[in-house]
Amino acid sequence: MEIRRIGTQPSGPGPAAYFTGPVRIDPLFNPPEPARIATALVTFEPGARTAWHTHPLGQTLIVTAGCGWAQREGGPVEEIRAGDVVWFPPGEKHWHGATATTAMSHIALQEKLNGSAVEWLEHVTDAQYAGSRA
Repeated sequence: MEIRRIGTQPSGPGPAAYFTGPVRIDPLFNPPEPARIATALVTFEPGARTAWHTHPLGQTLIVTAGCGWAQREGGPVEEIRAGDVVWFPPGEKHWHGATATTAMSHIALQEKLNGSAVEWLEHVTDAQYAGSRA
């Protein structure tokens, strides 16, 4: 058994290569192989969001606070709120983040395939983001 105590893993900024705007990542757990799960608590300030990305084995988001937006490629932008659970199937191109005026936090859970849990793609442009609720 291993217990990860709150405050023992440092928070960090979301890398600019993968996020737009202020994002904080708080690692939760990332156990060694053969486990495949990787999890983090991610907090997006208003206007912040991920780049487009995919997950080889899918991703689950559990929204813990605030209000955000999520979109799969070719689909509408969906509002997500605290208490919502979002599932992106394997390989589905998508992004998620805060609304333009409200912060949002979620727990992200994804599994690794061959050591990788995510493939990062291009940034969501300001025009794409502004079009979210135009």
